[in-house]
Amino acid sequence: MEQNIQYFLIPFLHWEMMLLIWVGVFAGIWVGAIPGLSVTMAASLLISFTFSWDLNNALALICGVFVGGVYGGSITAILLNIPGAPAAIATGIEGYPLAQLGEAGKAIGLCTTVSVFASFVGILVLAVAAPIVANFSLKFSPRDFFLLAVMGLLLIGSIGGGDPIKGITAGAIGVLLSMVGMDPSTGELRYTFGNIYLMAGISFVTAMIGLFGVSEALTQFRNAGKSSPKQNLDKIIPSWATFIKYLPLSIRSSLLGVFIGALPGTGGDVAALLAYDQAKRSVRNPSRPFGTGAYEGIVAPETANKGAIGGAFIPMLTLGIPGDAVTAIIIGALYIHGLKPGPMLMIETPHLFWMIVSCLSIASIALMVLGLLSVKPFSKIIEIPKSIIMPVVIILSVIGTYAIQNSVVDIFYMIGFGIIGYFMRLYGYATGPMVLGLILGPMLDANYRRAMQGAENQLIPFLQGFVSSPISLVLTLSIAFLLFSQTKTYRRWRGIS
Repeated sequence: MEQNIQYFLIPFLHWEMMLLIWVGVFAGIWVGAIPGLSVTMAASLLISFTFSWDLNNALALICGVFVGGVYGGSITAILLNIPGAPAAIATGIEGYPLAQLGEAGKAIGLCTTVSVFASFVGILVLAVAAPIVANFSLKFSPRDFFLLAVMGLLLIGSIGGGDPIKGITAGAIGVLLSMVGMDPSTGELRYTFGNIYLMAGISFVTAMIGLFGVSEALTQFRNAGKSSPKQNLDKIIPSWATFIKYLPLSIRSSLLGVFIGALPGTGGDVAALLAYDQAKRSVRNPSRPFGTGAYEGIVAPETANKGAIGGAFIPMLTLGIPGDAVTAIIIGALYIHGLKPGPMLMIETPHLFWMIVSCLSIASIALMVLGLLSVKPFSKIIEIPKSIIMPVVIILSVIGTYAIQNSVVDIFYMIGFGIIGYFMRLYGYATGPMVLGLILGPMLDANYRRAMQGAENQLIPFLQGFVSSPISLVLTLSIAFLLFSQTKTYRRWRGIS
Protein backbone atom coordinates (compact mmCIF):
# COMPACT_ATOMS: atom_id res chain seq x y z
CA MET A 1 0.00 0.00 0.00
CA GLU A 2 2.79 2.38 0.92
CA GLN A 3 4.52 1.63 -2.37
CA ASN A 4 1.33 2.36 -4.33
CA ILE A 5 1.12 5.76 -2.65
CA GLN A 6 4.69 6.46 -3.71
CA TYR A 7 3.81 5.58 -7.30
CA PHE A 8 0.73 7.82 -7.10
CA LEU A 9 2.87 10.78 -5.97
CA ILE A 10 5.32 10.54 -8.90
CA PRO A 11 3.59 13.23 -11.05
CA PHE A 12 3.20 15.51 -8.03
CA LEU A 13 6.96 15.38 -7.38
CA HIS A 14 8.12 16.04 -10.96
CA TRP A 15 7.44 19.55 -12.22
CA GLU A 16 7.81 18.51 -15.87
CA MET A 17 4.93 16.05 -15.60
CA MET A 18 2.81 18.52 -13.66
CA LEU A 19 3.40 21.24 -16.26
CA LEU A 20 2.66 18.89 -19.17
CA ILE A 21 -0.66 17.83 -17.59
CA TRP A 22 -1.76 21.45 -17.23
CA VAL A 23 -0.61 22.28 -20.77
CA GLY A 24 -2.47 19.20 -22.04
CA VAL A 25 -5.72 20.21 -20.31
CA PHE A 26 -5.48 23.76 -21.64
CA ALA A 27 -4.78 22.55 -25.18
CA GLY A 28 -7.49 19.89 -24.91
CA ILE A 29 -10.12 22.46 -23.93
CA TRP A 30 -9.41 24.62 -26.97
CA VAL A 31 -8.93 21.73 -29.39
CA GLY A 32 -12.13 20.07 -28.17
CA ALA A 33 -14.07 23.28 -28.68
CA ILE A 34 -13.20 23.41 -32.40
CA PRO A 35 -15.52 21.23 -34.52
CA GLY A 36 -13.57 18.47 -36.24
CA LEU A 37 -10.39 18.83 -34.17
CA SER A 38 -11.27 16.00 -31.80
CA VAL A 39 -9.43 14.76 -28.73
CA THR A 40 -8.74 11.53 -30.64
CA MET A 41 -6.96 13.45 -33.38
CA ALA A 42 -4.93 15.43 -30.83
CA ALA A 43 -3.89 12.27 -29.00
CA SER A 44 -2.88 10.52 -32.22
CA LEU A 45 -0.70 13.48 -33.23
CA LEU A 46 0.93 13.46 -29.80
CA ILE A 47 2.02 9.84 -30.21
CA SER A 48 4.37 10.73 -33.05
CA PHE A 49 5.35 14.01 -31.41
CA THR A 50 6.30 12.33 -28.11
CA PHE A 51 7.93 9.23 -29.62
CA SER A 52 11.37 10.15 -28.28
CA TRP A 53 10.06 11.40 -24.93
CA ASP A 54 10.20 9.67 -21.61
CA LEU A 55 7.05 7.51 -21.22
CA ASN A 56 5.96 9.29 -18.05
CA ASN A 57 5.99 12.71 -19.73
CA ALA A 58 4.19 11.39 -22.82
CA LEU A 59 1.39 9.86 -20.74
CA ALA A 60 1.09 13.01 -18.64
CA LEU A 61 0.47 15.14 -21.73
CA ILE A 62 -1.96 12.67 -23.30
CA CYS A 63 -3.98 12.30 -20.06
CA GLY A 64 -4.27 16.10 -19.84
CA VAL A 65 -5.44 16.41 -23.45
CA PHE A 66 -7.95 13.57 -22.92
CA VAL A 67 -9.62 15.20 -19.92
CA GLY A 68 -9.56 18.72 -21.40
CA GLY A 69 -10.72 17.61 -24.84
CA VAL A 70 -13.83 15.81 -23.62
CA TYR A 71 -14.79 18.93 -21.65
CA GLY A 72 -13.99 21.35 -24.48
CA GLY A 73 -16.54 19.79 -26.80
CA SER A 74 -19.31 21.03 -24.52
CA ILE A 75 -18.32 24.70 -24.70
CA THR A 76 -19.40 25.34 -28.27
CA ALA A 77 -22.41 23.05 -27.74
CA ILE A 78 -23.67 25.44 -25.07
CA LEU A 79 -22.65 28.71 -26.71
CA LEU A 80 -23.34 28.08 -30.39
CA ASN A 81 -25.30 24.80 -30.52
CA ILE A 82 -22.27 23.29 -32.30
CA PRO A 83 -20.91 20.32 -30.32
CA GLY A 84 -17.15 19.97 -30.53
CA ALA A 85 -17.57 16.20 -30.08
CA PRO A 86 -20.43 13.68 -30.36
CA ALA A 87 -20.43 13.23 -26.57
CA ALA A 88 -21.63 16.85 -26.26
CA ILE A 89 -24.66 16.56 -28.53
CA ALA A 90 -27.08 16.05 -25.64
CA THR A 91 -25.46 18.94 -23.73
CA GLY A 92 -26.30 21.35 -26.53
CA ILE A 93 -30.00 20.44 -26.38
CA GLU A 94 -30.32 22.14 -23.00
CA GLY A 95 -27.20 24.33 -22.98
CA TYR A 96 -27.96 26.40 -26.07
CA PRO A 97 -31.42 27.49 -24.87
CA LEU A 98 -29.76 28.60 -21.62
CA ALA A 99 -27.26 30.68 -23.60
CA GLN A 100 -30.18 32.27 -25.45
CA LEU A 101 -31.62 33.21 -22.06
CA GLY A 102 -28.36 34.92 -21.04
CA GLU A 103 -27.30 32.10 -18.70
CA ALA A 104 -24.31 30.73 -20.63
CA GLY A 105 -21.91 31.57 -17.79
CA LYS A 106 -24.00 29.74 -15.22
CA ALA A 107 -24.44 26.77 -17.58
CA ILE A 108 -20.70 26.45 -18.29
CA GLY A 109 -19.88 26.93 -14.60
CA LEU A 110 -22.23 24.11 -13.62
CA CYS A 111 -20.90 22.00 -16.50
CA THR A 112 -17.33 22.50 -15.25
CA THR A 113 -18.14 21.69 -11.63
CA VAL A 114 -20.07 18.50 -12.28
CA SER A 115 -17.51 17.44 -14.90
CA VAL A 116 -14.72 17.56 -12.33
CA PHE A 117 -16.86 15.64 -9.84
CA ALA A 118 -17.63 12.95 -12.42
CA SER A 119 -13.97 12.70 -13.42
CA PHE A 120 -13.04 11.91 -9.82
CA VAL A 121 -15.84 9.33 -9.60
CA GLY A 122 -14.43 7.60 -12.68
CA ILE A 123 -10.88 7.79 -11.30
CA LEU A 124 -12.02 6.37 -7.93
CA VAL A 125 -13.71 3.40 -9.58
CA LEU A 126 -10.61 2.91 -11.75
CA ALA A 127 -8.36 2.87 -8.68
CA VAL A 128 -10.56 0.70 -6.45
CA ALA A 129 -12.52 -1.68 -8.64
CA ALA A 130 -10.72 -1.85 -12.00
CA PRO A 131 -10.28 -5.66 -12.18
CA ILE A 132 -13.88 -6.31 -11.06
CA VAL A 133 -15.42 -3.92 -13.59
CA ALA A 134 -13.13 -5.17 -16.36
CA ASN A 135 -14.04 -8.80 -15.75
CA PHE A 136 -17.74 -7.93 -15.79
CA SER A 137 -17.41 -6.00 -19.04
CA LEU A 138 -15.90 -9.10 -20.65
CA LYS A 139 -19.18 -10.93 -20.03
CA PHE A 140 -20.85 -8.76 -22.68
CA SER A 141 -21.30 -10.81 -25.83
CA PRO A 142 -21.84 -9.44 -29.37
CA ARG A 143 -25.57 -10.01 -28.83
CA ASP A 144 -25.46 -7.71 -25.79
CA PHE A 145 -23.67 -4.97 -27.71
CA PHE A 146 -26.31 -5.35 -30.42
CA LEU A 147 -29.06 -4.89 -27.83
CA LEU A 148 -27.20 -1.89 -26.40
CA ALA A 149 -27.11 -0.32 -29.87
CA VAL A 150 -30.83 -1.03 -30.35
CA MET A 151 -31.51 0.66 -27.02
CA GLY A 152 -29.51 3.67 -28.16
CA LEU A 153 -31.53 3.88 -31.36
CA LEU A 154 -34.78 3.80 -29.40
CA LEU A 155 -33.49 6.57 -27.15
CA ILE A 156 -32.87 8.70 -30.21
CA GLY A 157 -36.59 9.50 -30.25
CA SER A 158 -36.17 11.47 -27.03
CA ILE A 159 -33.35 13.51 -28.58
CA GLY A 160 -35.60 14.48 -31.47
CA GLY A 161 -37.50 17.10 -29.50
CA GLY A 162 -41.28 17.07 -29.31
CA ASP A 163 -41.97 14.48 -32.03
CA PRO A 164 -40.34 11.06 -31.39
CA ILE A 165 -41.24 9.91 -34.91
CA LYS A 166 -39.14 12.67 -36.45
CA GLY A 167 -36.25 11.80 -34.14
CA ILE A 168 -36.40 8.09 -34.99
CA THR A 169 -36.71 8.89 -38.71
CA ALA A 170 -33.58 11.07 -38.62
CA GLY A 171 -31.77 8.36 -36.62
CA ALA A 172 -32.78 5.66 -39.13
CA ILE A 173 -31.42 7.77 -42.00
CA GLY A 174 -28.19 8.13 -40.04
CA VAL A 175 -27.94 4.33 -39.63
CA LEU A 176 -28.54 3.89 -43.37
CA LEU A 177 -25.78 6.38 -44.19
CA SER A 178 -23.41 4.57 -41.82
CA MET A 179 -23.69 1.48 -44.05
CA VAL A 180 -22.26 3.33 -47.06
CA GLY A 181 -18.84 2.12 -48.16
CA MET A 182 -16.89 -1.11 -47.90
CA ASP A 183 -18.46 -3.88 -45.84
CA PRO A 184 -16.05 -4.49 -42.92
CA SER A 185 -16.84 -8.22 -42.90
CA THR A 186 -16.86 -9.18 -46.58
CA GLY A 187 -15.17 -6.28 -48.35
CA GLU A 188 -18.23 -5.82 -50.60
CA LEU A 189 -19.20 -2.29 -51.61
CA ARG A 190 -22.53 -1.03 -50.27
CA TYR A 191 -24.56 1.93 -51.55
CA THR A 192 -21.61 3.50 -53.35
CA PHE A 193 -23.35 3.60 -56.78
CA GLY A 194 -19.96 3.29 -58.47
CA ASN A 195 -18.56 6.40 -56.76
CA ILE A 196 -14.99 5.73 -55.61
CA TYR A 197 -15.19 8.55 -53.06
CA LEU A 198 -17.89 6.66 -51.17
CA MET A 199 -15.80 3.50 -50.81
CA ALA A 200 -14.31 4.71 -47.52
CA GLY A 201 -17.75 5.49 -46.14
CA ILE A 202 -19.07 8.69 -44.57
CA SER A 203 -17.27 10.00 -41.50
CA PHE A 204 -19.68 10.78 -38.68
CA VAL A 205 -17.40 13.68 -37.67
CA THR A 206 -17.79 15.21 -41.14
CA ALA A 207 -21.55 14.77 -40.89
CA MET A 208 -21.59 16.25 -37.37
CA ILE A 209 -19.68 19.35 -38.44
CA GLY A 210 -22.06 19.92 -41.34
CA LEU A 211 -25.29 19.11 -39.51
CA PHE A 212 -24.40 21.25 -36.50
CA GLY A 213 -21.79 23.80 -37.57
CA VAL A 214 -22.77 24.78 -41.11
CA SER A 215 -26.53 24.35 -40.59
CA GLU A 216 -26.38 26.52 -37.45
CA ALA A 217 -24.47 29.19 -39.38
CA LEU A 218 -27.05 29.14 -42.18
CA THR A 219 -29.86 29.36 -39.63
CA GLN A 220 -28.20 32.31 -37.90
CA PHE A 221 -27.70 34.10 -41.22
CA ARG A 222 -31.43 33.69 -41.78
CA ASN A 223 -32.06 35.36 -38.41
CA ALA A 224 -29.26 37.90 -38.76
CA GLY A 225 -31.46 40.75 -37.63
CA LYS A 226 -31.88 39.39 -34.12
CA SER A 227 -29.61 40.82 -31.44
CA SER A 228 -27.36 38.51 -29.42
CA PRO A 229 -28.46 37.93 -25.83
CA LYS A 230 -26.52 39.73 -23.09
CA GLN A 231 -24.89 37.20 -20.80
CA ASN A 232 -25.12 37.39 -17.01
CA LEU A 233 -21.64 36.57 -15.71
CA ASP A 234 -22.07 37.74 -12.11
CA LYS A 235 -22.29 34.23 -10.67
CA ILE A 236 -20.37 31.54 -12.50
CA ILE A 237 -19.47 29.06 -9.78
CA PRO A 238 -22.61 27.23 -8.60
CA SER A 239 -23.44 27.40 -4.91
CA TRP A 240 -23.14 24.42 -2.57
CA ALA A 241 -26.93 24.24 -2.46
CA THR A 242 -27.05 23.92 -6.26
CA PHE A 243 -24.30 21.29 -6.26
CA ILE A 244 -26.06 19.26 -3.53
CA LYS A 245 -29.35 19.56 -5.42
CA TYR A 246 -27.87 17.86 -8.49
CA LEU A 247 -25.60 15.49 -6.55
CA PRO A 248 -27.86 12.38 -6.76
CA LEU A 249 -28.25 12.81 -10.52
CA SER A 250 -24.50 13.44 -10.85
CA ILE A 251 -23.65 10.22 -8.99
CA ARG A 252 -26.10 8.11 -11.01
CA SER A 253 -24.93 9.50 -14.33
CA SER A 254 -21.24 9.28 -13.39
CA LEU A 255 -21.53 5.61 -12.48
CA LEU A 256 -23.49 4.96 -15.67
CA GLY A 257 -20.69 6.66 -17.59
CA VAL A 258 -18.02 4.54 -15.87
CA PHE A 259 -19.92 1.37 -16.71
CA ILE A 260 -20.56 2.30 -20.36
CA GLY A 261 -17.00 3.58 -20.73
CA ALA A 262 -15.64 0.24 -19.54
CA LEU A 263 -17.46 -1.57 -22.37
CA PRO A 264 -15.03 -1.83 -25.30
CA GLY A 265 -16.02 0.28 -28.29
CA THR A 266 -18.68 2.43 -26.60
CA GLY A 267 -17.27 5.44 -24.74
CA GLY A 268 -18.71 8.79 -23.75
CA ASP A 269 -20.94 9.19 -26.83
CA VAL A 270 -23.27 6.35 -25.85
CA ALA A 271 -22.94 7.15 -22.13
CA ALA A 272 -24.08 10.76 -22.59
CA LEU A 273 -27.09 9.67 -24.67
CA LEU A 274 -28.20 7.06 -22.11
CA ALA A 275 -27.68 9.45 -19.19
CA TYR A 276 -29.66 12.24 -20.84
CA ASP A 277 -32.59 9.94 -21.51
CA GLN A 278 -32.39 8.51 -17.98
CA ALA A 279 -32.55 12.06 -16.60
CA LYS A 280 -35.60 12.92 -18.72
CA ARG A 281 -37.40 9.87 -17.40
CA SER A 282 -36.37 10.07 -13.74
CA VAL A 283 -36.32 13.79 -12.88
CA ARG A 284 -39.79 14.70 -11.66
CA ASN A 285 -39.44 18.49 -11.31
CA PRO A 286 -36.72 19.81 -13.62
CA SER A 287 -35.57 23.42 -13.37
CA ARG A 288 -37.25 23.96 -16.76
CA PRO A 289 -39.03 21.58 -19.11
CA PHE A 290 -36.49 19.43 -20.95
CA GLY A 291 -35.60 20.89 -24.33
CA THR A 292 -35.97 24.50 -23.13
CA GLY A 293 -32.90 24.80 -20.89
CA ALA A 294 -33.16 22.27 -18.04
CA TYR A 295 -29.97 22.25 -15.99
CA GLU A 296 -30.54 18.56 -15.34
CA GLY A 297 -30.06 18.03 -19.08
CA ILE A 298 -26.54 19.44 -18.75
CA VAL A 299 -25.62 17.63 -15.54
CA ALA A 300 -26.56 14.14 -16.76
CA PRO A 301 -24.65 13.93 -20.09
CA GLU A 302 -21.66 15.89 -18.79
CA THR A 303 -21.16 13.67 -15.76
CA ALA A 304 -21.66 10.56 -17.89
CA ASN A 305 -19.08 11.42 -20.55
CA LYS A 306 -16.53 12.47 -17.90
CA GLY A 307 -17.13 9.32 -15.85
CA ALA A 308 -16.53 7.36 -19.06
CA ILE A 309 -12.92 8.63 -19.10
CA GLY A 310 -12.01 6.61 -16.03
CA GLY A 311 -14.16 3.75 -17.27
CA ALA A 312 -12.32 3.61 -20.62
CA PHE A 313 -8.99 3.12 -18.83
CA ILE A 314 -10.27 0.09 -16.92
CA PRO A 315 -10.24 -2.53 -19.72
CA MET A 316 -7.16 -0.89 -21.24
CA LEU A 317 -5.00 -1.23 -18.13
CA THR A 318 -6.34 -4.55 -16.84
CA LEU A 319 -7.06 -6.47 -20.06
CA GLY A 320 -5.25 -4.63 -22.83
CA ILE A 321 -8.60 -3.87 -24.52
CA PRO A 322 -9.30 -0.20 -25.38
CA GLY A 323 -12.48 1.31 -23.99
CA ASP A 324 -12.61 4.00 -26.68
CA ALA A 325 -10.57 5.56 -29.48
CA VAL A 326 -8.26 7.57 -27.20
CA THR A 327 -7.34 4.61 -25.01
CA ALA A 328 -6.65 2.62 -28.20
CA ILE A 329 -4.10 5.31 -29.08
CA ILE A 330 -2.61 5.12 -25.57
CA ILE A 331 -2.21 1.37 -26.00
CA GLY A 332 -0.22 2.14 -29.13
CA ALA A 333 1.96 4.52 -27.13
CA LEU A 334 2.65 1.82 -24.54
CA TYR A 335 3.66 -0.64 -27.27
CA ILE A 336 5.97 1.96 -28.80
CA HIS A 337 7.72 2.27 -25.44
CA GLY A 338 8.13 -1.49 -25.12
CA LEU A 339 5.21 -2.28 -22.79
CA LYS A 340 2.41 -4.79 -23.34
CA PRO A 341 -0.96 -3.68 -21.96
CA GLY A 342 -2.93 -6.46 -20.31
CA PRO A 343 -3.18 -8.42 -17.05
CA MET A 344 0.61 -8.58 -16.62
CA LEU A 345 0.98 -4.80 -16.94
CA MET A 346 -0.40 -4.20 -13.45
CA ILE A 347 1.77 -6.97 -12.03
CA GLU A 348 5.05 -6.15 -13.77
CA THR A 349 4.72 -2.34 -13.83
CA PRO A 350 2.27 -1.34 -11.04
CA HIS A 351 3.81 2.13 -10.94
CA LEU A 352 2.35 2.79 -14.41
CA PHE A 353 -1.20 2.11 -13.24
CA TRP A 354 -0.97 4.41 -10.23
CA MET A 355 0.86 7.07 -12.21
CA ILE A 356 -1.99 7.20 -14.75
CA VAL A 357 -4.49 7.45 -11.89
CA SER A 358 -2.45 10.34 -10.52
CA CYS A 359 -2.20 12.08 -13.91
CA LEU A 360 -5.96 11.88 -14.37
CA SER A 361 -6.47 13.29 -10.87
CA ILE A 362 -4.18 16.25 -11.53
CA ALA A 363 -5.87 16.80 -14.90
CA SER A 364 -9.25 16.98 -13.16
CA ILE A 365 -7.92 19.62 -10.75
CA ALA A 366 -6.49 21.57 -13.69
CA LEU A 367 -9.84 21.28 -15.45
CA MET A 368 -11.60 22.93 -12.53
CA VAL A 369 -9.17 25.87 -12.49
CA LEU A 370 -8.76 26.37 -16.24
CA GLY A 371 -12.40 25.62 -16.97
CA LEU A 372 -13.70 28.25 -14.57
CA LEU A 373 -11.11 30.80 -15.70
CA SER A 374 -12.27 30.25 -19.29
CA VAL A 375 -15.97 30.79 -18.62
CA LYS A 376 -15.98 34.58 -19.08
CA PRO A 377 -13.84 34.62 -22.25
CA PHE A 378 -15.88 31.80 -23.78
CA SER A 379 -19.20 33.39 -22.79
CA LYS A 380 -18.30 36.58 -24.61
CA ILE A 381 -18.29 34.60 -27.87
CA ILE A 382 -22.08 34.53 -27.98
CA GLU A 383 -22.25 38.34 -27.77
CA ILE A 384 -20.15 38.75 -30.93
CA PRO A 385 -22.36 39.83 -33.87
CA LYS A 386 -23.53 36.91 -35.97
CA SER A 387 -22.13 38.53 -39.10
CA ILE A 388 -18.65 38.08 -37.62
CA ILE A 389 -18.81 34.85 -35.62
CA MET A 390 -20.68 32.70 -38.15
CA PRO A 391 -18.16 33.13 -41.00
CA VAL A 392 -15.49 32.16 -38.48
CA VAL A 393 -17.53 29.07 -37.59
CA ILE A 394 -17.72 28.09 -41.26
CA ILE A 395 -13.97 28.61 -41.73
CA LEU A 396 -13.20 26.48 -38.65
CA SER A 397 -15.65 23.85 -39.92
CA VAL A 398 -13.80 23.67 -43.24
CA ILE A 399 -10.41 23.45 -41.48
CA GLY A 400 -11.65 20.81 -39.04
CA THR A 401 -13.21 18.73 -41.80
CA TYR A 402 -10.11 18.83 -43.99
CA ALA A 403 -7.91 17.88 -41.01
CA ILE A 404 -9.78 14.58 -40.50
CA GLN A 405 -8.40 12.84 -43.59
CA ASN A 406 -6.75 15.68 -45.55
CA SER A 407 -9.54 15.24 -48.08
CA VAL A 408 -11.21 18.00 -50.11
CA VAL A 409 -14.09 15.60 -50.82
CA ASP A 410 -14.96 15.59 -47.11
CA ILE A 411 -15.46 19.36 -47.32
CA PHE A 412 -18.13 18.88 -50.00
CA TYR A 413 -19.79 16.21 -47.84
CA MET A 414 -19.72 18.61 -44.92
CA ILE A 415 -21.35 21.38 -46.96
CA GLY A 416 -23.97 18.92 -48.21
CA PHE A 417 -24.80 17.82 -44.68
CA GLY A 418 -24.95 21.49 -43.66
CA ILE A 419 -27.62 22.19 -46.29
CA ILE A 420 -29.53 19.05 -45.26
CA GLY A 421 -29.29 20.11 -41.61
CA TYR A 422 -30.61 23.57 -42.44
CA PHE A 423 -33.77 22.16 -44.04
CA MET A 424 -34.12 19.61 -41.22
CA ARG A 425 -34.20 22.47 -38.70
CA LEU A 426 -36.61 24.38 -40.94
CA TYR A 427 -39.11 21.50 -40.88
CA GLY A 428 -38.71 20.54 -37.23
CA TYR A 429 -36.29 17.60 -37.50
CA ALA A 430 -33.47 17.52 -34.95
CA THR A 431 -30.01 16.97 -36.41
CA GLY A 432 -28.60 15.14 -33.37
CA PRO A 433 -30.41 11.84 -34.05
CA MET A 434 -28.89 11.58 -37.53
CA VAL A 435 -25.36 11.91 -36.14
CA LEU A 436 -26.10 9.40 -33.39
CA GLY A 437 -27.48 7.02 -36.02
CA LEU A 438 -24.19 7.32 -37.91
CA ILE A 439 -22.29 6.51 -34.70
CA LEU A 440 -24.46 3.58 -33.60
CA GLY A 441 -24.89 2.09 -37.08
CA PRO A 442 -21.51 0.30 -37.31
CA MET A 443 -21.90 -1.00 -33.74
CA LEU A 444 -25.35 -2.35 -34.61
CA ASP A 445 -24.21 -3.89 -37.89
CA ALA A 446 -21.02 -5.56 -36.67
CA ASN A 447 -22.49 -7.05 -33.51
CA TYR A 448 -25.64 -8.28 -35.24
CA ARG A 449 -23.47 -10.24 -37.65
CA ARG A 450 -21.32 -11.69 -34.90
CA ALA A 451 -24.38 -12.66 -32.91
CA MET A 452 -25.95 -14.34 -35.95
CA GLN A 453 -22.72 -16.21 -36.65
CA GLY A 454 -22.73 -17.40 -33.05
CA ALA A 455 -26.27 -18.67 -33.62
CA GLU A 456 -25.12 -20.35 -36.85
CA ASN A 457 -27.29 -17.92 -38.85
CA GLN A 458 -30.47 -19.43 -37.37
CA LEU A 459 -33.16 -16.93 -36.36
CA ILE A 460 -34.68 -18.97 -33.50
CA PRO A 461 -31.39 -19.55 -31.62
CA PHE A 462 -30.56 -15.87 -32.20
CA LEU A 463 -33.86 -14.76 -30.60
CA GLN A 464 -33.52 -17.30 -27.78
CA GLY A 465 -30.20 -15.69 -26.93
CA PHE A 466 -32.05 -12.53 -25.85
CA VAL A 467 -33.17 -14.31 -22.67
CA SER A 468 -30.41 -16.90 -22.30
CA SER A 469 -28.10 -14.80 -20.13
CA PRO A 470 -28.78 -12.31 -17.31
CA ILE A 471 -27.20 -9.40 -19.21
CA SER A 472 -29.18 -10.11 -22.38
CA LEU A 473 -32.38 -10.53 -20.38
CA VAL A 474 -31.92 -7.19 -18.59
CA LEU A 475 -31.22 -5.39 -21.86
CA THR A 476 -34.19 -7.06 -23.57
CA LEU A 477 -36.51 -6.05 -20.72
CA SER A 478 -35.10 -2.51 -20.85
CA ILE A 479 -35.89 -2.30 -24.56
CA ALA A 480 -39.40 -3.63 -23.93
CA PHE A 481 -39.86 -0.96 -21.25
CA LEU A 482 -38.64 1.77 -23.62
CA LEU A 483 -41.22 0.69 -26.17
CA PHE A 484 -43.97 0.50 -23.54
CA SER A 485 -43.04 3.94 -22.19
CA GLN A 486 -44.03 5.49 -25.52
CA THR A 487 -47.61 4.17 -25.29
CA LYS A 488 -50.62 6.19 -24.17
CA THR A 489 -51.30 3.67 -21.39
CA TYR A 490 -47.94 4.35 -19.75
CA ARG A 491 -48.26 8.11 -20.17
CA ARG A 492 -51.70 8.09 -18.53
CA TRP A 493 -50.34 5.95 -15.69
CA ARG A 494 -47.46 8.40 -15.10
CA GLY A 495 -49.74 11.39 -15.50
CA ILE A 496 -47.81 12.70 -18.52
CA SER A 497 -49.80 14.86 -20.89
